[in-house]
Amino acid sequence: MASTAPSEASDPELLATAWDLEPLVDGEGQDGVEPRLKDALARAQAFAARHAGKLEQLDSAGLREAMGELAEIYELVGRAGYYAALRFATDTADPANGALLQRVQEQETTIQTTLLFFELEWAALAEDRVEQLLGGDGLDFCAHYLRNVRRYREHLLSEPEEKILAEKSLTGANAWTRLFEELTSAIEVELPGADGAPETLALDVALSRLALPDRDVRRSTAEAVSAALAPGLRTRAYLFNTLLADKATDDRLRHYPHWLAARNLANEASDESVAALVEAVRGRYEIARRWYRLKAKLLGVERLADYDRMASVTEDQVSFPFAQAREIVLDCYHSFSPVLGELAARFFAHHRIDAPVRPAKRGGAFCAAAVPAVFPYVLLNYTSRRRDVLTLAHELGHGVHFALAARQGVFHQSTPLTLAETASVFGETIVFGRLLEEDSTPASRLALLAENLVDTIATVFRQVAMNRFEDLVHSDRREHGELSVERFGELWAESQSELLGDSVEITEGYRSWWSYIPHFIGSPGYVYAYSYGQLLALAVYERYEQTGAELVPRYLEMLAAGGSRSPQELGEIVGVDLADPGFWEAGLDLVERQLEQAEAAAQASGRL
Repeated sequence: MASTAPSEASDPELLATAWDLEPLVDGEGQDGVEPRLKDALARAQAFAARHAGKLEQLDSAGLREAMGELAEIYELVGRAGYYAALRFATDTADPANGALLQRVQEQETTIQTTLLFFELEWAALAEDRVEQLLGGDGLDFCAHYLRNVRRYREHLLSEPEEKILAEKSLTGANAWTRLFEELTSAIEVELPGADGAPETLALDVALSRLALPDRDVRRSTAEAVSAALAPGLRTRAYLFNTLLADKATDDRLRHYPHWLAARNLANEASDESVAALVEAVRGRYEIARRWYRLKAKLLGVERLADYDRMASVTEDQVSFPFAQAREIVLDCYHSFSPVLGELAARFFAHHRIDAPVRPAKRGGAFCAAAVPAVFPYVLLNYTSRRRDVLTLAHELGHGVHFALAARQGVFHQSTPLTLAETASVFGETIVFGRLLEEDSTPASRLALLAENLVDTIATVFRQVAMNRFEDLVHSDRREHGELSVERFGELWAESQSELLGDSVEITEGYRSWWSYIPHFIGSPGYVYAYSYGQLLALAVYERYEQTGAELVPRYLEMLAAGGSRSPQELGEIVGVDLADPGFWEAGLDLVERQLEQAEAAAQASGRL
């Protein structure tokens, strides 16, 4: 079991866990970025000279050769781009990192505009001609990608217009997104330290204190976070307003019927299926409220406040040194599948994890696929809590998914967002099962079940509530113009109140907490995919519990397929029917059963 929380200074393995980015540039360091970009541009220009205006003249063999050339160009760009982006993520305050990232983005845009003709000409081909070409041999590595390109044809502009939009994005949406990352990475929260003296903490570290059992600590932490968010709030609101207007313009020019249409298209999900998901979750908000009412009883308060939602329900605050977290996660992955266990171990052995909290490091956690020829990278902000163990399992799920799908090549390695969370949530669920199995005391089991339920409700219900916030702000910005800071706060409170009902008090300070969430800025419409992925992964895990080892090879087949097939086809591999109207309700029933487990554990522990 876990031990007393180590400080960073006493956890040398954590401090030593940093990325080796050199495989991206073959050991050439920052000097390896520019030559790859120059090579990619020269190849792109030669490609355009050979094929621009002549795509309809290609036969299947010529198309196969052309797509192979494009894959090589994209690999060069990806190596340079990920090297710069990952350096920036670990230290957003270093001017050299920012300058390198900007240089790469400018060169990427030049290459992108040089190659724009290809997708435009491909989208314009007659349907029978496309099917004739894709019927040739050796095109499996790009066929699904090419079919997806054609789904955008009614939203594409002329080549000169597309080039203008691509080039202007450098000083438009991309620039605002980078500014947001720099601003939020620099946010520091001042709180009392162990000796009572003021202590300055990174935002992620401060937010982790909301899980502590002492309500006064949670309240003071929330107040300190709100105070830290206040100085730059107007700037972040202006930034968000600008991106809302930019997206509205883009959607109008491209003839998207509503703000979420482009995201749904990218996710290979129909508007109807996404609306069904959102409405199914909203219709079961009472599951979340029921949990919050139970949690209030467990915490001995009449009603939760927003800062209580992540609180531990016991005084027993278990913590995990990084080495112990590694051991638990790797053993769980290996027990499920030696293939996945060996892949997960490579992240540690090959320096593909950056785990410590550091000043100016990007907050949160993510996994970057990089390029198929280079093993993926995981970023964490590890604070030794049990939730961090599950986050490690989650991000390694993404990692093994990318690693298995690398064989699909650059066009098909990644899946749509609607399936991107499947392996991560599945891996997290396996590790949760292990932690629960090893917890024998009723109080400890209750704490673990409660933490799992907190995460599930945050992923399924809170993400849909955040989708409703996005819907409100995008609609309001388009109908009424620029939103004030106060209006953002009102719409945030409105979307959260719909979820929480009378089960949780929303404090005044919480009205500004929309302003540090990166998905709203860099990936509008992203958040519903978390709910989609969680419910899908729970359905797959339930099938695993029913069938046992029989499912493992099919699960690995699904992961290895990457994005080479549609989401519905990928679901069929593991026996999941995404077209079934009752699919979402079945997933929500699983969440309700998790709640019933927690209620039973609360009774068994004598806490009710």
